[in-house]
Amino acid sequence: MVPEQMSSLQMPSFLHGMYSTVRQKTRKEGKRCGEQYLKNSSFPSPHQMLEVPLGEVVMVHEVADFHHERPAWRLYLASDVMSGLYESLDWQNVFPVRDAYEAFCRETAWGALYFATSPTGPVSAARTALRLQAVLRFWEPLRSARYLFNTFDAELTLEELLSASCDWAMDAWCPAGEASVHKRLEMAVKRMARATREDSIEAILRQMPRVLSFARGLKHRDVVADPAFQRQRLTALDPLAFEHVSGACTADLLEKLYDWDRQLGKQ
Repeated sequence: MVPEQMSSLQMPSFLHGMYSTVRQKTRKEGKRCGEQYLKNSSFPSPHQMLEVPLGEVVMVHEVADFHHERPAWRLYLASDVMSGLYESLDWQNVFPVRDAYEAFCRETAWGALYFATSPTGPVSAARTALRLQAVLRFWEPLRSARYLFNTFDAELTLEELLSASCDWAMDAWCPAGEASVHKRLEMAVKRMARATREDSIEAILRQMPRVLSFARGLKHRDVVADPAFQRQRLTALDPLAFEHVSGACTADLLEKLYDWDRQLGKQ
């Protein structure tokens, strides 16, 4: 697929319409993708691309979608394309298919934004770098729209959307300064793309105070909050488990904190 170069954002027609209509269209698209993938391990381009009028709103998160009966751009329902894709493959070998579909979609502005702002794992440092790099590549067309993310009444610019959805990546890999969101993302991408295991551990430790602020009900908070304990546990992770948290994503690290807390309770 040739990367988009237009200054305005274009999205597939299957992501526009009333909620029920978009859900039907996205599942159908997923099955169409699955059929082609089974034939030749590739994915078809969308039948029709539509231009998003300048300044029009795109819904990026389902919590912001309160008006199902109104036609709208529903980017978050790209998840239904993936569900339809998996169903067409009888849920067999979904992980390599997921990775292939993500790589395919990252060559488009809408796909780049979807995977950068949606909780679709794994969120390793290397995978996050690819996602954010794709967003930076399509910066200008993505700036032409406005976005609804975690509240239904706040229309966000692209910079505000990424500050709300990818702040964890910037905080962990490019701590706050005077730089713009674009510059911080560029620096974060560079650092994540070449990160060693020790680089990732340092980024994770920078994130842990933030992660702990979200943790509730920890029975051994003083222990799991100790940076020395955190470093010891991170160092002991096997390569696959470490890769899963290497991007320093808040949600993944919170899950790991709860795991450690439960393990301490069994000792």
